[in-house]
Amino acid sequence: MGFWAFMTAMNLLLPFIMIVIGYIFSKRPPKEINHLAGYRTSMSMKNKDTWVFAHHHCGKIWRTVGYWMLVPSILVMLFVIGKDTETVGIFSSVVIGVQTVILIASVIPTEIALRKNFDKDGNRIQI
Repeated sequence: MGFWAFMTAMNLLLPFIMIVIGYIFSKRPPKEINHLAGYRTSMSMKNKDTWVFAHHHCGKIWRTVGYWMLVPSILVMLFVIGKDTETVGIFSSVVIGVQTVILIASVIPTEIALRKNFDKDGNRIQI
């Protein structure tokens, strides 16, 4: 039961991190464009406008996706409560793998939004 509780907590870690970082990104993105912290892609780092836009957009996505991942992550682990450690480990690995794919895939809508709102040089497109 202890291993199950530990793995359940680990499965909830990524959704909670996405919610917290998403909130921070959407409310207070890093002030300076840097290569160490923040949403760092070539398009988001073009200028201050693209930097702030990307963080606001990605932050909203991460908050929403983080909340949506919480419930399925808990439900999956309820199916293996009381099972052996190998079964719990396999289910947890699958959950964490799916969460990681979703986290990485969240870059796609942000990059699409950047390209819809900015030209290749980072200038805002006038509609």
